[in-house]
Amino acid sequence: MILKDIIKQTEGRRLEFKEVLPKNAELANTIIAFANDAGGELYIGVRNSPREIVGLPEEELIKIEEKISNIISNRCYPAILPDITFLTEEDKHIIRVTVCRGSTPPYYSKEKGKLKGTYIRVGSSNRLADAEIISELERRKQNISFDSELVMQKSVGELYIESFKQVYHDKTGEMLNVQALRKLELTKTVSGMEYPTNALILFSDDTLRNTIFPFAKVECARFKGVTSEEFIDQKSITSNIALQAEEAYNFVLRHINKGAVVKGVYTVSRWEYPVKAIREAIRNATVHRDYSLTGKDVKVAIYDDMVEITSPGLLPPSIDYSAMESRQSDARNKVIAPVFKRMGIIDQWGNGLKLIADELKEYPQIEFRWKEVGLSFQVQFVKRDYVSRQELGQELGQELEQELEQELEQELEQELKNPTRYSGILEKLNINPLARKEISELFGEKQISGSLNRTLKKLVEGGLIEHTIPNVKNHPDQKFKITNQGCLFLKMLKEASKTDFDTLVNN
Repeated sequence: MILKDIIKQTEGRRLEFKEVLPKNAELANTIIAFANDAGGELYIGVRNSPREIVGLPEEELIKIEEKISNIISNRCYPAILPDITFLTEEDKHIIRVTVCRGSTPPYYSKEKGKLKGTYIRVGSSNRLADAEIISELERRKQNISFDSELVMQKSVGELYIESFKQVYHDKTGEMLNVQALRKLELTKTVSGMEYPTNALILFSDDTLRNTIFPFAKVECARFKGVTSEEFIDQKSITSNIALQAEEAYNFVLRHINKGAVVKGVYTVSRWEYPVKAIREAIRNATVHRDYSLTGKDVKVAIYDDMVEITSPGLLPPSIDYSAMESRQSDARNKVIAPVFKRMGIIDQWGNGLKLIADELKEYPQIEFRWKEVGLSFQVQFVKRDYVSRQELGQELGQELEQELEQELEQELEQELKNPTRYSGILEKLNINPLARKEISELFGEKQISGSLNRTLKKLVEGGLIEHTIPNVKNHPDQKFKITNQGCLFLKMLKEASKTDFDTLVNN
């Protein structure tokens, strides 16, 4: 990529711009963070805001290069060997410092030591690594994964894994005996005893899973509107990880729409979102999340304008979501991922991103976005035309609202002339809140009639009654209660028996 294109990019995990040579500690921290993560490039002589090539004095280039080399050599450990090059653009001189992903992490400041001087790259900033991150870097150096580590609190014989065994047999037709567990690296032998790995704990329904991994769950939510201020529905999925992805996917299906589209001469039904892609994204979030990060769970959020999936852990350094069709693969959880593959929950290695990319081609109205948020990775399926449709909906809504107001006024006028249809319901709700079925029974109906539903709807729309649980309309404990406006209207009805109804309506 040429320099003109590079400087148009935003600073991020692998890219940073500096107008002048940073201070010694700041430069060292950036180099350490790049080496501990996916590598990166630092451009010196480029102002970040506003983005502009300012250049460095040509006579100072060699001196600056030597200073960069000395800072990295004197302050960083283990040794980091960057590639330092000179670039010229528009007669302005720039220094590029390229750092590769290190093979012997964690890298840290010699002065501060490993515990207080290990930095990682989070977005466009350098962040001090905590003990969990340092442990993960240590595992990476040894080429082992967190899910393969042993748990010694219980032997395999004491661990409840019957549900997982059944699911595994249903998916594969194979039995999970001692040999199979060992072959899948779900267990290891220590002094003649079989102990589970973290992976088997996560697949189990044992109480130990909740003790060690209380956040190994999926939090699902359907929000009202485009913010997370008000819930319509929510669900915590706390089953073992073999079942979580499908439960979360089914939650999404319950809260998105399915409509008809024309293909050629045929009309077929289709979801408003690319559900295969969403399913793959949820599976990836479950399979590839960083289970070593405590206090973080997978989140599936549905808004009016998008579906959003957030998974703990940064994207593996070798995965590039901007090249989704290139069949990339990098399993963070080296025990869990093969088990999911064997069960058919994930596809062949590298096919997942291509599956998402392929289905998105059939949904040009959906924009796919991805980003790293703190120490989490997030993908979004966004409706491109939501704003324009929202504006149109507001126009139609205003027209509909006017029609409803006129219709309600007519209904209220009829009620005042013959005060039986609405007043009966209001009088009963004036005593105490009632469920829809209770109202039906009080009127002697064997079942809830369409007429009653229409009446209740109009009373709600007219502001005379309201739900006791407004955020969850279909809640099993849902009831109706009279509003202040309803009480006033009921009082008007009683006074109307002594006055001229037409005059009351007109007023």
